[in-house]
Amino acid sequence: MAVSRQVPANKVRGRRTARRGPRVRMKRRMLDTAMGLMQEGRIPSVSEVAAAAEVSRATAYRYFPSQAAMIQDTVNEALGPILGWRSESQEAAERVHDLIAFGYPRIDAFEATHRATLRLALDQWTRQQTGELGDEQPVKRGHRRQLLKEALEPLRGRLGSSEFDRLAQSLSLIFGSEALIVLKDIWGLDEEAAREVAVWAAGALVQAAAEEARTTKKRGAKTAKRRTKPSIN
Repeated sequence: MAVSRQVPANKVRGRRTARRGPRVRMKRRMLDTAMGLMQEGRIPSVSEVAAAAEVSRATAYRYFPSQAAMIQDTVNEALGPILGWRSESQEAAERVHDLIAFGYPRIDAFEATHRATLRLALDQWTRQQTGELGDEQPVKRGHRRQLLKEALEPLRGRLGSSEFDRLAQSLSLIFGSEALIVLKDIWGLDEEAAREVAVWAAGALVQAAAEEARTTKKRGAKTAKRRTKPSIN
């Protein structure tokens, strides 16, 4: 799979200043090393990260008991500020637009890391189906659920619970690394063009859901009015 516009591996390692304490610095060192390897398109094991970071395997496993745990922390690191995204807008459409506009460049910058994580998730699914996964911890990839619900919060009172969840689920097909990969690999778009498509599609979905809610409310009001209208004997 083609990978473009990546943050080079040598820019990832040591890209943050160390925080306090040797344990924090050691974990930072291994995370930066793991992310650097993943930016090269690899899915490193804990042992491989230990070797690249020049620490013992025993030390590495004290911080990351499994490959999945290490990859999970690396993905969280790649997502970075996206996980803390919040909006002051009271308009759902604007909030969704802002989330995509804010998130897509960061996802694109660490595209190789997200592709490697997706490869691992697909491999784990295959091994689970054949009973070969064993006790290996699956990689979790559900951050977009909370982010999209946060973006849609202004609609929570206007949509029913199932309609709200359906809209969030629909938007999850547009916001995320998989959507970016489809738009790049299938359509040959760059990040900016892919972002424009995602923003347009998300806006259409939010508008359709809001319009559906308005129509349902009007129908309900008409039905209630007919029921309360006094009959003429």
